[in-house]
Formats: sequence, structure tokens, C-alpha cells
Amino acid sequence: MPKILVVPGDGIGVEVTEVSVSILRTVGERNGVEFTLENDLLGGCAIDAHGIPVTEETIEKAKQSDAVLLGAVGGPKWENIEHHLKPERGLLELRKQLDTFANLRPAIVYAALADASTLKREVVEGVDIMVVRELTSGIYFGHPRGNEQLGGGESKAFNTLHYTTSEIERVAKMAFEIARKRKNKVTSIDKSNVLESMVLWRDTVTELHERQFSDVTLEHLYVDNAAMQLIRRPADFDVMLAGNMFGDIISDEAAQLTGSLGMLPSASVGNEGAIYEPVHGSAPDIAGKGIANPIASILSMAMMLRYSFDMDGAAAQVEEAVRKVLDKGYRTSDIYEEGKARVGTEEMGSLILGEL
Repeated sequence: MPKILVVPGDGIGVEVTEVSVSILRTVGERNGVEFTLENDLLGGCAIDAHGIPVTEETIEKAKQSDAVLLGAVGGPKWENIEHHLKPERGLLELRKQLDTFANLRPAIVYAALADASTLKREVVEGVDIMVVRELTSGIYFGHPRGNEQLGGGESKAFNTLHYTTSEIERVAKMAFEIARKRKNKVTSIDKSNVLESMVLWRDTVTELHERQFSDVTLEHLYVDNAAMQLIRRPADFDVMLAGNMFGDIISDEAAQLTGSLGMLPSASVGNEGAIYEPVHGSAPDIAGKGIANPIASILSMAMMLRYSFDMDGAAAQVEEAVRKVLDKGYRTSDIYEEGKARVGTEEMGSLILGEL
């Protein structure tokens, strides 16, 4: 009996997560799976209730669950509090405690929405990319780091980029395994022509490929070339593997190909569990209006079915239902175009449920 901790969070997170959960229950019924769901607080709502963005009890519940389904956190209400108490710190702590070392960010251009991209339709049609980003090491976490006063009005700031073989291997292994379920190709991104840490990255990925994943096509690209090729020929990519900083940049570039953040799911996967969440924020300006796009949350739930519960068929059913609704011309406000049918959050969820 799969156990899921549901953490709607703040703003539109509450609305879109409610829609996702209703679809999840139906998927479970159709597939003979009874999901055990428990709700809890994280982010601004946890600050209001407990004075901190995440409690130890919530962390423990997450560790005891098979997956966490998250909405969104944050908002202007909590902008002026101390940095260590901000809503986003709760999410970072949850990722840390679950050791979610890999961030999975799909970027899919639906044929019905290809014109929403800033690139030409013929360039983005057929794009289906999975960016696998290392999430718990690299330059964002490296030491030493800091700022030194050198005297005479001069300062020096520094950060350290480092990786160990095991840190690279575990995220690369995940990328290769995901590729086997897709188009069987991994593009590993580095800067090994100038950075020693990236020499280790390339060598480790290559050795792992030769040892365990020789059936998967592997190519290496320097990050500057990868950024260019992602704009020039995005449909050629399948799984893109990158370190923390490069993956941060590449995943946002890939996201822009799709035309709307409201369509993008994500997963943070680790040794102690996994967190599934839409890429978009809490959007406090539209919270409570019933117009938020629930598709990113629904697709995050589909990722949970696939990667935490090995329910590939059920995940594909949800993804196909989303595609059919878009093909029929239904749009929430963020993806609306003239001549299409504008719908709200609940109605979009009902339409997708109807396709199931």
C-alpha cells in the first residue's frame, strides 16, 4: 500500500494539489492500488502554524512515506522575515533530509502548444527532454567559500566546485536508467576542457557507461556548446545529465522551449525518498481565484507514479489524458490563445479526469 505525504504548501499550491490528488485516487481505483495519503504543512503555512517553515514531525513523516507530493511555497506575506525562517528554507531542509541528490525536469512541447514557444514551431515540435541535475553537491555546496577583505578597498569572493566519484556515479546511473525507459540516449554536460572537477565528471560518466550501460548511447558536450545546441536542435536530445550549476541553467533553458512554466513538472529523487512538485511558484496574485493551471501538478503526480511506484502504464494514461484535453482546445489563462476554450483550475482537472 503506497504511502504518500501530501504537502500543498502556499498560494495556488493548495488548489492545484487538490486537483492532482483527486486524479491520483481515480488512477489508484482503476489500477487496483490503494494509496495512503496524509496531509501536512510546509512553507508559509507552517510558519503561521508553528513559527518555522518545516517541523521535525513533518520531516519524519516524509521519511516514513514512499513519496512526497508538494504544491508550492512562499509569498509576499513572508518576504521580510529572517532568512533562515523563509518558506523556501523548509523545502531545502526537506530535500536535505531526504538526500534528494537528483533533480528530474522534463521539458515537453505539446503539439497543441508549439506556437506558445518563443522558437519556431518547426524547431520545437517533438521536443521531449529530461534534464537530470545533480542537486546536493557541486559549487552551490562546496567549501571553502566566502568573502575576504584584501585591504585598500579590495575584496575577494570565492566558491569551490568539487565532486567525488560516488556523487557523480549515483546521478549518472539514474540518468542512464531513465534513458533506458525513453529514447536510450544520454548527453552528459561538462566543462572538462578547463575544469579539473569536470575532467573527473567526464571520466566517471564514461567509465560507468562502459561498465554498466553500454547499450545506451552516450555523448559528451561542453556546457557552452550544449546551451547553443539546445536552441539550435532541441528535438535531438533525450536525457541531459549535468552537475548542479550547469543543470540549473540548462533546465531553465529547456523549460523556456515549452512556452509556459504552468506546464512543467519536476521530481527530486534520493536515497530516503522523493519529492514531486510543479516548477511554478505559489503565484499569490491569482491564489484563490480558481484560474491556476493544474497541469504541472498533475504531471508531477504522473512522474511519481512512474519513478516511485513503477506504474509506467498509469503514468502514460495521465500524460495522454493531458495531451487529449489540450488537443481539444481547452486552456487555462496562462496558456490561453484566441479561439480556444478558457477553463479554470477545477474544470481543467475534470476534463483530464474525463479522458481517463
